[in-house]
Amino acid sequence: MRVLFPYIAQPHQTLHSLPIAMEIASRHPETEVHIACATQAHLDYAQSLASYYPESRASFELLHLPNLIRERVERHGHTVFSRFASLFFNKKYFSTFQGIVVPERTSLYLRKLGVRQPRLIWTRHGAGDRAIGFARDVKNFDYVLMAGKKVEQRLLAQGAIRPGHYHTGVYAKFDMVRRMRSTSSRLFNNNRPTILYNPHFNARLSSWPKMGLNILSHFANQDRYNLIFAPHYRLFDNRRAEAAQLKRAFGGHSHMIVDTGSTRSIDMTYTSAADLYLGDASSQIAEFLIHPRPCVFLNAHDVAWQGDENYRFWTLGPVLNQLETFSEDIEGAFSSHHAFVNLQKDYIRDTFDLTGDEPTAPVGADAIVDFLRMAS
Repeated sequence: MRVLFPYIAQPHQTLHSLPIAMEIASRHPETEVHIACATQAHLDYAQSLASYYPESRASFELLHLPNLIRERVERHGHTVFSRFASLFFNKKYFSTFQGIVVPERTSLYLRKLGVRQPRLIWTRHGAGDRAIGFARDVKNFDYVLMAGKKVEQRLLAQGAIRPGHYHTGVYAKFDMVRRMRSTSSRLFNNNRPTILYNPHFNARLSSWPKMGLNILSHFANQDRYNLIFAPHYRLFDNRRAEAAQLKRAFGGHSHMIVDTGSTRSIDMTYTSAADLYLGDASSQIAEFLIHPRPCVFLNAHDVAWQGDENYRFWTLGPVLNQLETFSEDIEGAFSSHHAFVNLQKDYIRDTFDLTGDEPTAPVGADAIVDFLRMAS
């Protein structure tokens, strides 16, 4: 049996499925595992992650793309067009597999390209509450892996999944992070509390366009907190000149880290190190709250969010509509955190079906292989 793990988008998705590929390779050696990426840089990153699984053997390949498209992606980042191109120019290659395991939904377009035979399996990436994770086209996947009952209940309620075609309790990124993080190094040479500002990339959801520069300026001109500015990877993936300008403007402060897209911004280096999460709609909040800590949410668009299941995580800390009393609001979030601890713990129990530090990628690996065997 041949199983493919393709990566046609930004590298932040890789950690959500690559550990499953590595577990299939070690637990089911009769299965051929292939990992394919759209750019050489992404392939190099995937191979570096795979090195944390020395017991596993997989094949690594570069997807076919016209040079002009590949060079543009390498220079300016991925676009919708580049993702579709990765599918179109490789449809014959994709057709040679029994299973294709993806962390994104763009790959469903393979069906429209005539790639019928392989089973399409979705690992998801992230465990947030936004509606995008519960889109109607989820029902077009043959099999789905998910973190816990929160996602399961929503997908069942909308008829997007059916028994026998999904498995819960899988969040493979945590496996990879545990393997990578044998020791944690200090990010700052002081003992100040550290705040992570993690705005979303979507302008209709993000606090960045309206509040971002004011927030960076605020932290640049105070001496009470450290700040890590690590937005969603996609915020600056297509705006690299702007990202460089921000680093020049704010990167010289010893109490600030400005990271607009390194691997540290996607591998939980910052969500593990911060004392308070400042954000809007990113699913990284779920990864941060594995260890309950204060949160502050930014409602830059005056959303009527109360009672909306797409904003459930905004019940886990204060929500700000403006920054007039920002200093006091941050201090208040630390002092009032006790009022949110139990809500945060309940949220994590609903979000992740985890048993201590037990790895979950093996569960996903076995579930996929069992499904493909039954489906063949």
